[in-house]
Amino acid sequence: MAAPVKPKSSSSKSAKGTIMVQGRELTITNPQKLLWPEKGITKAIYLEKLAQLAPYLLTYCRGRYLTTIRFPDGWNEKSFYQKNVPEPTPDFVASAELEGIRYVHLDSLPTLLWLGNLAALEFHPSFHRIGSPLPAEWLIDIDPSLDPEPRIMEAAEIIGGILDGMNIRSVPKTSGATGVQIYVPIPPEKGYTFEQLRKIGQFVANFAVQKHPQLFTVERLKKDRGTRIYIDYLQHWYGKTLSAPYTPRAREAASVSTPLTWQEVAARPDPRDFHLLNIMERLQQKGDLIAQTPAQNLDPILSFLK
Repeated sequence: MAAPVKPKSSSSKSAKGTIMVQGRELTITNPQKLLWPEKGITKAIYLEKLAQLAPYLLTYCRGRYLTTIRFPDGWNEKSFYQKNVPEPTPDFVASAELEGIRYVHLDSLPTLLWLGNLAALEFHPSFHRIGSPLPAEWLIDIDPSLDPEPRIMEAAEIIGGILDGMNIRSVPKTSGATGVQIYVPIPPEKGYTFEQLRKIGQFVANFAVQKHPQLFTVERLKKDRGTRIYIDYLQHWYGKTLSAPYTPRAREAASVSTPLTWQEVAARPDPRDFHLLNIMERLQQKGDLIAQTPAQNLDPILSFLK
């Protein structure tokens, strides 16, 4: 486990301190600034929680193009998306270019904490690895129209059941906000393309809408969805991003995007139950549920859909 992050400074009231992380000295500014006031989470506490989450979060950000969302004055204040590497950039921060944008390559604990000090509260990696046109996994995003949406776990369970009926094992994860994503590990040696996975996603979505027309929709325009839950199989595409497993989210609960078991989904948990102040206890008990799920052979369903 990572050591606690405790900025060193000459005064407890100092607005700046330094920490040593894996041989790198990081300057920490305003360590006592409240990023989640309702939870009492200061920047110093946030960095400590990020350090603990690093072995899990880095797994799903390393080797990918990273977009962050920064909230300099806390989760409920003004924010902005950060795609290009922030400047000035320490020499230990790796980067990778795609379509004219120089993205952060989040491959180390020092880089993670550097971003945390910049009040990057959310981490959204690409679906594909740096230099590759192929997806690293398959995801279906279940996006509610209501906030909160009491049927979101029911919706996830239905989609999971459809996949199970196709002999596809999947892992549901809370988005950390209002939705749920269904995560399917895939074997890299198969070389599945985004086009192939979108075809499966379209089949699953249309089947779910046909069976549950009052619950689901594939309507892209939010104003035309009513209260129905949108099955977004289109988001999974080259150049697009989604909230990483184990990323914090800028929500009042300081929630964390958390993989669940299907037994937990059946118990209808509240996504706000999984947050920065309790996520490590859960991970110590259950580990990374995605990493425990074998890569899925999608050849049979692709052959069926030809």
